[in-house]
Amino acid sequence: MPRAVSAEENKYPEVSSTSGVSVTSEENGPAEEYRRRLDARRLEIRRFDKLHIRYGNVRLLLAVVIAAQAWCALRLHLISPWWLTVPVAAFAVVAVYHARVLRARGCALRVVEVYQRGLARIEDRWMGGGQQGERFRGLGHGDSGHIYAADLDVFGVGSLFELLSTARTRMGEDALAAWLLSPAPVEEILGRQGAVAELRGNLDLREDLAVLGKEAGAGVHPEALLRWAEAPVEIRQRWLRWLAPVLALLAIGTAVVWAVGGMVLPFLIVLIVEGSISYGMRKRLDAVLSATEGAFENLDLLSTLLARLEREKFRAPRLQSIQQALTSHNQKGSQAIARLRTLVDFIDSRDNLFVKVLDVPLMYSVQAALASEDWRARHGRAVRGWLTATAEMEALLSLAAYHYEHPGDPFPEFLAESSDGVPILHGEGLGHPLLPAAQCVRNDVRLDAETRVLLVSGSNMSGKSTYLRTVGTNTVMAMAGAPVRARRLRLTPLQVGASIQVNDSLQEGSSRFYAEITRLRRIYDLAAKRPPLLFLLDELLQGTNSNDRRIGAEGVLRGLVERGAVGILTTHDLALTEMGGLQQGVLWNMHFQDDLEEGRMRFDFLLREGIITKSNGLALMRSIGLKV
Repeated sequence: MPRAVSAEENKYPEVSSTSGVSVTSEENGPAEEYRRRLDARRLEIRRFDKLHIRYGNVRLLLAVVIAAQAWCALRLHLISPWWLTVPVAAFAVVAVYHARVLRARGCALRVVEVYQRGLARIEDRWMGGGQQGERFRGLGHGDSGHIYAADLDVFGVGSLFELLSTARTRMGEDALAAWLLSPAPVEEILGRQGAVAELRGNLDLREDLAVLGKEAGAGVHPEALLRWAEAPVEIRQRWLRWLAPVLALLAIGTAVVWAVGGMVLPFLIVLIVEGSISYGMRKRLDAVLSATEGAFENLDLLSTLLARLEREKFRAPRLQSIQQALTSHNQKGSQAIARLRTLVDFIDSRDNLFVKVLDVPLMYSVQAALASEDWRARHGRAVRGWLTATAEMEALLSLAAYHYEHPGDPFPEFLAESSDGVPILHGEGLGHPLLPAAQCVRNDVRLDAETRVLLVSGSNMSGKSTYLRTVGTNTVMAMAGAPVRARRLRLTPLQVGASIQVNDSLQEGSSRFYAEITRLRRIYDLAAKRPPLLFLLDELLQGTNSNDRRIGAEGVLRGLVERGAVGILTTHDLALTEMGGLQQGVLWNMHFQDDLEEGRMRFDFLLREGIITKSNGLALMRSIGLKV
C-alpha cells in the first residue's frame, strides 16, 4: 500500500471549515466533569430527602392538629370552626413546598441518570443501556432493506445509534437516524460541524433538556400532531365566534334573572337556541374535539423544550437559523404550544360531571372547538417548522455529547474533488467507535486515483470484517457531520454501499448467494449516483465455486471502478488476489496475519501490505485432532 501522505504533501485543496481540528479535552476532562456534577446532584438528592422527611412530618402533625380542632369545634363546640382555617392554610402551604421538593428531587435523580449514562459511554459500559432505534431496524434487513444499516450496526443493541442518541423526542430520534442513513452535502456537514463544536461544551443546556417533561425517554409523537395541525379547518361559520360567547353571557344573565326574579322563560329561550346550535353542529364538534384530543402527547415536554431553546444564545449560523425557526409571525413556538396544551386540558375537562351540566348553557364544547380551530388557523402551518427545528437541534446535541465525551475524535476534513473525479478517502489511525478503547486496534486506509480498490486477505477472525465496518462506520459518521474515531480522516463526499452481513432467507425463499448478488446489483446501481460510492464487500461471492467466484469478482470490481467508485474487498480465497482483469495500479493487496501458538490462533489485527503468505488452517485442524 502506498505510504501515508503528510499535510504538506497533500495535493488536494481542502474545503475551508472548522473541520480537521482535534478538540482537546477540558482541564479536568469529560469524565472528571461528569463525576463532579454527579456528586453535586447526589448531595442535592440527600438534601431533598431530608426536606422530604421533614415536610412529611410537618404535614402529619398538621393533619393531627386539624383533626383535633375539628373534633373540638364540630363535636364538642369548644372553639369556633373558623380556627380550622389556620392549620388548613398551613397544611396547604406546606403541601405546595413539599411538592416542589419532590419535583426537584425527581429532576436531580434524572440528572444523576444522565451523567451515569455519560460515564458509561466514556468507560465503554454503554451497550444495552441507551436508545437503540429498534423501530428503525427494519430498514436494514432483506433485499429491499437499507444498503448498509444492518452491515454497519447502525441500529440495535450496541449500535451506532445507541452510542450517539440522547434525543428526548421521537422527531429528534428520526432526525439522527436520517443523518446516519443518508450522506449530507458538504455545506450541510460543515454547518453541522460548526454547530456541534459550539454545543460541545454546553453541558448546562444538555442537562436542562434531559430533565424536562414528566418522564424520561423519547416523547412527543409528531405524526399525529402534524396531521391535525395541517388539516383543513372544519368549522367555517365566522358568526359563531361572536355568537357563542354572547349566548353564554345571556345564559348566565337570564339564569341570574330566574334566580332573583323567578322569570324562567328568558333562560329557557336562550337554552333552546344554544341546544339547537349544538345539536346541529354535533358531528363537526365531535370530529374537531376528538381529533384534538387524540392528536397530542407530551405537549408539555415540547413546550418546555422550545422555551429552553428559545432562551439560549448561539453564535454558530446553523444554530441561529434553527432558533429563528422556532418563532413565526412574531409568535414563539413555546408559547403557542403551551396555549395548545391548555386548550387540550379544557377539551379533556368535558368528561367532568360539572362541565357536562354546564356544557350547553356555556356553549362549552362549541367554544372549545372554535378555540381549537382558531389555533390551527393561526399556527397550523408553523408546527412543522417548530418540530423540524427541535429535531435538528436534538440531533446536533447528540453529536455534541459524543464530541465532548470523546475529545480525541476529530472532525473529518473534506477535500475538493480532484480533476479526474476519483473520490478520495485517506484515514490515519482509524478505529471502530463501537469497540472498547482497550480492544480497539487502529489501522490506516488510503483510497484515491492511485489505489481504487483494497483487496484484504486473511483467515477468518483475523479482523477483515471489522476493518470494513471501521472504514464504513467512520465514513457514515463523517457524512452525518459527526467527529470520527481516527487520528485524522480526509475525504471527498462519499456514500456507502456494503455487503457484509448478508444471509439466506427461509421466508423469502432465497439462498445466501442469491441474496448477495441481489445486494451487489443494488450497490452497482448506487455507483451511478452522486456522491461517489465507497463499496465494502466481505468474502465476495463465497456461495459459488472458485472459478466462477474469480471471474464474477473481476467483473463486479471492474464495473464498480468504471462507474467511479472506490472500495475494499476482503477474502480468505487467495485465488482472488491474482485477479488480472483490472488496470495496473487499480487494486492493492493487503492482509491480516495470524499465528498458531500452542494450538491456538493468535491475531494482532494489524493491516499489512501484500498478500498473506501463510495459512494456518490445516495446522489448526490437526491441533484439535482432525486427521487431515
